[in-house]
Amino acid sequence: MTHRPLGARRRRFVLELPVDEPDGFGGRIRRYVAGPILWGSLEALGSRAPNRGGRTDRSGLYRVGLRYRSGVTPAMRLADGPRRFTIRAADDPDGRRRDLVCEVEEVIEEAAP
Repeated sequence: MTHRPLGARRRRFVLELPVDEPDGFGGRIRRYVAGPILWGSLEALGSRAPNRGGRTDRSGLYRVGLRYRSGVTPAMRLADGPRRFTIRAADDPDGRRRDLVCEVEEVIEEAAP
C-alpha cells in the first residue's frame, strides 16, 4: 500500500482494547473498552461463508489503512459506529512507520432467540 493523503482516511474508527475479567467459575470473560480514535480507510476484500448448523453466515473481509501506530495486535478490535471488526493482522507494509495496514473481519452479532 502506498502512502495515502490524509483526505483518503475519512472513516472514524475506535480502537477497542481487550479486558479479561474472572467469570467466577475459574474462567475469564473478555470485554472491550474504547481506546483511541483513529482515522482510516476501509476496502472490501470479499467474504467467507462458514457453514454453521445448516445455515451460511457471511462475514466480510476488509483492509483498513491507518496512520502508523505501534502496538496494534490481533487481540484488539476496530469499531466503526455499530460495526465491529476483529483484527487478523497488522503490518507496516514498507517499514517506514507511515502507514499501518490491518486485515480485518467483520464481527457478525448473533441475534438472540
